[in-house]
Amino acid sequence: MNWLGHLRTINHHKFLVMKYCFRVGLYRQGLFHDLSKYSPSEFLVGARYFQGNRSPNDAERLEKGFSSAWLHHKGRNKHHLEYWIDYSLQTIEENPFPLIGMEMPVRYVVEMFCDRIAASKTYRKDLYQDRDPFEYYAKSKSKYLLHPNSRDLLEKLLVMLRDRGEDETFHFIRTQVLKK
Repeated sequence: MNWLGHLRTINHHKFLVMKYCFRVGLYRQGLFHDLSKYSPSEFLVGARYFQGNRSPNDAERLEKGFSSAWLHHKGRNKHHLEYWIDYSLQTIEENPFPLIGMEMPVRYVVEMFCDRIAASKTYRKDLYQDRDPFEYYAKSKSKYLLHPNSRDLLEKLLVMLRDRGEDETFHFIRTQVLKK
């Protein structure tokens, strides 16, 4: 069990998300981001499966077939798209897939964007490049149940980061997306 390594990792990640949220004017979200990671349900599992170069949830999932820490986490943090999955009001004949992604409030899509940058920087360290969050997203995007409007905004921000860098993207978010 590596509780100190895990604590350092989540503190570093949380600090980065806070910095990015503050940069776009989401002060409350920056302060309260991922506090559930310090709860025993998430922290102890994270310390047990800590690897330092990827989420401990992946290792728990490989061993058990699911991640109890992730199930706890996604249900308490609105910046995760999985928080917004619900049953469709359509009938099975209209939609054979009863689960759908609900539209996320814009401020949570922005926090999710900040979270993706911070996760990439935390795990890639000195190898990080502005294209990394987009590339990580692109690998799994076909599996995400994400509302089209939320998907469009997230992808627009990830592409802008990849093509134009942090300064221009954060300025765009603050002035055009959040209008702060």
